[in-house]
Amino acid sequence: MGRLTTHVLDIASGRPAAGMAVRLTDLDRGVVLGDFVTNADGRLDAPALQGDAFQPGRYELLFAVAAYFRASGAVDGDGVPFLDEVPIRFGIADASQHYHVPLLVSPWAFSTYRGS
Repeated sequence: MGRLTTHVLDIASGRPAAGMAVRLTDLDRGVVLGDFVTNADGRLDAPALQGDAFQPGRYELLFAVAAYFRASGAVDGDGVPFLDEVPIRFGIADASQHYHVPLLVSPWAFSTYRGS
């Protein structure tokens, strides 16, 4: 059974990004599918999408990076952060596979890849 998972690593501190808000949107339908918060391991407690809801299409994970770094003290609350929200838009082609979308992030840079 296919599923969508994610996790966030704070590469500025070298630890998981616990407490970061993440929103999943179905771009084809223009519908928000869920709002999540990363746990102590920087992961969601359950897949963001699975079962019958896991369908081919275009999706977006939106990560609240500035709010996370502001809360952790890495970004001055009065300053304008370089990164605010980080959107990752991706496609699901095969609903029988596991799609893992990790985010590696600092206050100044990010990267992603299709993980396993």
